[in-house]
Amino acid sequence: MTLPGLLTLAAFFAAVLSGMTGLGGGTLLIAVLYAAGLAPGVAVPLHAGVQLVSNASRTFAYLGHVDWRGCLLFMVTALPAPFLALPLVAGFDADALRLFMAGFIVLAMWPGWLARLRLQGPAGLLLSGAVAGGVGMVTGATGLLIAPFFLREQWSKETVIATMAVCQSLAYLVKIAAFWLHGDSLLAHTPLLLPMALAVIVGTLVGRRLVNVFDEQGFRRVFRLILALLAIKLAWDGLRGMLMSA
Repeated sequence: MTLPGLLTLAAFFAAVLSGMTGLGGGTLLIAVLYAAGLAPGVAVPLHAGVQLVSNASRTFAYLGHVDWRGCLLFMVTALPAPFLALPLVAGFDADALRLFMAGFIVLAMWPGWLARLRLQGPAGLLLSGAVAGGVGMVTGATGLLIAPFFLREQWSKETVIATMAVCQSLAYLVKIAAFWLHGDSLLAHTPLLLPMALAVIVGTLVGRRLVNVFDEQGFRRVFRLILALLAIKLAWDGLRGMLMSA
């Protein structure tokens, strides 16, 4: 399978996962982009464009469940964060970033530690905006890290999925603007972006239909296994690259 075909297939399955659970697809996709050998300067902007389409389509699918006040709190910190973090992206070593991503994925697989802080009110949404806007400029995906902030007792599963979709759509839009101001236009990645964007729209529709079909615990076990394998590959590639350049 060609690289565009592989990435398009990965984008579809990532969107199905996010359409079913509201999170995880972005982390899976950025891991695949790095595992496929894409440089950070290509992987992060491309991921932002694909995920903007994915979250926008998920917003449309769950539009009636959005908590707009939560979205406003999120954007207070998500709006300036990408512009503050942008200088870090250009100078980030690719092998170090692969190692960082391996650790990030492992951490994201067990996000319960963050939920224990009980930052699930306005303060948590403000903090999640800063994480999504700032850390996301380097890691690409932050959905699994900010998700605990959205797991509020008064929100239904649909509200959590819908509100996260809107917030992440806005965060990715700001991130794309930050890259554009830095001279990196998404148009440069059109051959990969277009088929992946179409794949995530279809994947979201499939995931929305399957939201109540599969056992979530079993699905998460498979998902964690996939992430673990990707983390191992990224860590190996990063360590090998550092040793070869030493």
